[in-house]
Amino acid sequence: SPGWAGEGPGTSGKNRRVCHAAARLEMGSLWEEFNRLGTEMIVTKAGRRMFPTFQVKLSGLDPLADYVLLMDFIPLDDKRYRYAFHSSSWLAAGRADPAAPGRVHFHPDSPAKGAQWMRQIVSFDKLKLTNNLLDDNGHIILNSMHRYQPRFHVVFVDPRRDSERFAHQNFKSFSFPETQFMAVTAYQNHRITQLKIASNPFAKGFRDGDPEP
Repeated sequence: SPGWAGEGPGTSGKNRRVCHAAARLEMGSLWEEFNRLGTEMIVTKAGRRMFPTFQVKLSGLDPLADYVLLMDFIPLDDKRYRYAFHSSSWLAAGRADPAAPGRVHFHPDSPAKGAQWMRQIVSFDKLKLTNNLLDDNGHIILNSMHRYQPRFHVVFVDPRRDSERFAHQNFKSFSFPETQFMAVTAYQNHRITQLKIASNPFAKGFRDGDPEP
């Protein structure tokens, strides 16, 4: 059904506790609206929350099994970009900077029972994006003016003593193309700024100083 992430590759060899997992992106129409304009996400030295917030509704988990939920962000290509204001478009501006240190963000409620994860919408509202390569706060480190795809992973906490042997079977990953974005230190497309202000209840800061209290 629309809005649900399709089966990832290689689902056939997965543990039965993850093979039926499904994730639906919340606020899908808002993500699509941003995506049509070319979503931009601010990165700062101190770390900035994403808007829209990445939220999913889960189904198909074993209610009694334990799961860890996490996210990572992968570069969409090997290019660096610049924004051409005269044409209101992004243009490739050379090869990508060296990849930022790869990090994952664990949902703070992890691990939890499948029943708990399925009971309500799972929100990654604590996740922050930074461009500080030396960040020691655990924030996701991204290069500004590069494009990224957020990925969401459901990991079954395998109680078997030799569980690492089965690690490749115990997780399932989801990507929603409409959540792709350009990392920026300041919004380039003024329509993105307008849409963020119009749709973000916390965006009053755009009008009076810092966007994040």
